[in-house]
Amino acid sequence: MKSQYNYTIILEKEDSGGYHVFCPALPGCHTYGDTYDEAIDNIKDAINLYIESLKAHKEPIPIEDIAIKPITVAV
Repeated sequence: MKSQYNYTIILEKEDSGGYHVFCPALPGCHTYGDTYDEAIDNIKDAINLYIESLKAHKEPIPIEDIAIKPITVAV
């Protein structure tokens, strides 16, 4: 049975088109997709590979401890 992990991802729409997407809990885990759906698929693959590499090297798998909260700042 496969383990399941829950992570927050952040998608940023690029001015030139497409989406940059990353997982803050996994340093360096970034990817790109031409469409929103492609970006989601790509980050799932990137997270899978990241975790497989951690397991292969017997390194701990990060547990996400992130709070995301929009705020308003008056300037």
